[in-house]
Amino acid sequence: MKLIFIRHAEPDYSKDSLTEKGWKEARLLAERVSKWKVKQFYVSPLGRARDTASCTLEKVNREAITYPWLREFEGHVPNSVTGYDHICWDLMPDHWTLDEGMYDKDNWAKSDIMLTSSNNIYEECSKVYNGIDGILADHGYKRCGRYYEFEEHSDDTIVIFCHLGVTMVMMSRLLGVSAPVLWQGYYLAPSSVTIFNTEERVENKAYFRCQVMGDTAHLYAAGEPVSSSGYYAKAYSK
Repeated sequence: MKLIFIRHAEPDYSKDSLTEKGWKEARLLAERVSKWKVKQFYVSPLGRARDTASCTLEKVNREAITYPWLREFEGHVPNSVTGYDHICWDLMPDHWTLDEGMYDKDNWAKSDIMLTSSNNIYEECSKVYNGIDGILADHGYKRCGRYYEFEEHSDDTIVIFCHLGVTMVMMSRLLGVSAPVLWQGYYLAPSSVTIFNTEERVENKAYFRCQVMGDTAHLYAAGEPVSSSGYYAKAYSK
């Protein structure tokens, strides 16, 4: 079974849609995705993800299933530099790395930093974990401890159009890795493609392995620059 996550194209957050460049990215992406044999499409309810998906869905004459938990991951915590609340996956290194709980693959959502949020981040995390497990169960792969069981092998390919933060939470579920480590250590460019495939080396048992992460080949092939939206690696200056 193949599971493909696609981050929305370059966003215009002011109107929850796409920039002019973002629409171009979405059309280039549609050319790529239209060549795949996709069993089911899923999409976030937010405009920037729906607009990105629309180019593909129109091209292949398909519809997508929308789930509310596929929206960008909720939860704000106080930022150590600004003092203001920031999304919980945008933290400073001398802040989050000192909290050992942020590295706990099972309880990161209950770490000291996450508990400072006015949101119940553990509850939000559970919604995403249960959501992705539910999608996989619909395709015959049921969670069993930290792996998945199935009765028959499936060659299904499913595609999920969503967001950087929530994709990392789903990846944390599949890989058994703390979401904050993924949030702070990896980047998914707008319209990028991340591919997981099952390894089924033991009868009726599967584990999802990442084959491709954050791929933007459809942009490079067209000579379209990769957007840095959501990337915070600017050099510090006074």
